[in-house]
Amino acid sequence: MCPAAFNHEAQAKRQLTTSLCLYWTDCGNTNTMVMLNHLSVEDPDDGSPLLPEAAEAPTPTPVSHRQRVVTKTASKEFFVRSRENLIISVLLLIGCYSAILIPAYFPLDRVATPSDDYLIPKNLGLLNRSASLLSDPCRPRWCLDHLKPLSCSAGLLDIPVFVQQDRLWDLSPPLGLQGSEEHLALALASLPQPGLPPSLTREGSCRRCVVVGSGGVLHGSHLGSHIDQYDIIIRLNNAPVDGFERDAGSRTTIRLMYPEGAPHSANEYKKTAMVALVVFKSLDLDWLTSVITKQPLSFWSKMWFWREVVDDIPLTPESFKILHPEIIHKTGQVLQTYTMKQGNMLPTLGASAVVMALQLCDQISLAGFGYDMQHPGARLHYYEAIRMDAMKAQVVHDVSAEKRFLRDLVSASAVTDLTGAL
Repeated sequence: MCPAAFNHEAQAKRQLTTSLCLYWTDCGNTNTMVMLNHLSVEDPDDGSPLLPEAAEAPTPTPVSHRQRVVTKTASKEFFVRSRENLIISVLLLIGCYSAILIPAYFPLDRVATPSDDYLIPKNLGLLNRSASLLSDPCRPRWCLDHLKPLSCSAGLLDIPVFVQQDRLWDLSPPLGLQGSEEHLALALASLPQPGLPPSLTREGSCRRCVVVGSGGVLHGSHLGSHIDQYDIIIRLNNAPVDGFERDAGSRTTIRLMYPEGAPHSANEYKKTAMVALVVFKSLDLDWLTSVITKQPLSFWSKMWFWREVVDDIPLTPESFKILHPEIIHKTGQVLQTYTMKQGNMLPTLGASAVVMALQLCDQISLAGFGYDMQHPGARLHYYEAIRMDAMKAQVVHDVSAEKRFLRDLVSASAVTDLTGAL
C-alpha cells in the first residue's frame, strides 16, 4: 500500500473513531441527543462504506410544547376524575339518606314469629306464684299503704292521669305543654270525654292492674292467660299481642304511646279499650286530632316525625285520651333521687306507666320489666330478635336508675314482679 493510500485510510479510521466516541459519549447525557446524519466512510480501495448510512432521526419535540401537552392531558384527567368523584359523592349521600329515611318512612316489620322454643314455662315457680296471687281476693289501697315507708312516696301520689282542660303550663313537652296551647285546644275539642272515665275511678270496687313491659324476660313466661284476668292491663307503644297471646295476653285496657310508637296493624286494636297519647312535641297533638277527626295530616307535617305514623286507628273518639304531662314530670323527679345525672330526668314509658297505675289501681303487678345488662346477648324485647347490648346505644334514659326505683317498689311490696327480673 502506498503512503498516500495509507494516510487516507488512517484519516478515515480516525474520523470513524471520533464520530463513534461522540455518539456514545452524548448518549449517556439525558439532556442531549446527537444525531448521526449520513455517517459513512468509504474504503478508498473498493468504495464500500465502512458503516451503513444512519436513518435520519425525527426532530425532537421542544420541551415547552411537551409540557403544554402533558399539562393539558393532566388537566383533562383531573376534571374527569373530579366529575367521577362528584357523582360517587352524590350517590353516597343519597345512600346515606336512604338508609335513614327508608326505615323511618317504610319501616321493616322486625317482629319475630313466635316459635315453639318454650313449650313449657321457663319458670314454673313464677307462674305458680302468679296463679296464687290471682286466686286471692283484691285488697283495696294495697299499693298506697305500702308506699308510705318509701322516701319518694309523696311525689307519687295524687297526680292527675289525663288532661281534661287547657290551662297555663310552665314546662315544655313532655314535662308540660307550654307552647302547645293552640294544638291542645284543638285536640281537646275533638275528644268527647277528655278526662278520667268513670270506669277507671277507684270508687265502688277494688281494681287489680298489670303493667306489661316489652322486656325479653316475658318471652316463654306463659303468663298470657294470667295477664288477661286483670281488671286494667296497660301496654306500651307498639308491643304486639297478636301472635304473642301465650306470653303477653290478648286484652288491652290502656295503650300508652306516642305517634311514632302506634301499632300499624289494625289487629292490635281489636281488644283495646283506650289509647293514651304521650305528648313529646306540639305536632303529636295535631296527629291525635287528625286520627280522631279522620282529617289527614299534610305531607309536610308528616316529614317532622322520626318514622312513619299511622293515619287511622280503628277506635271511637271516646277511646282516646291525653296523658297528663305531670305523670312524666313527677316520675322524672322521683328518678332524679336514684341517679347521678343532673337536670330533668326523662323517664321511659314503662316507668311512667307504673306511676300512672299507682293513681288508678289498688294492687299492681309488673310483667316484662328489668333490663339484664350483664347479659348483652339476652333478648331485649319479647317480640323481636334485638339483643340487650342495643340498649348501650341509647343515652336518653337512665335504665339503671329506673331499675333501682322499681326494685324499691317491689321490696316495699307496693308492686309485684311477675317475671322476676327486678
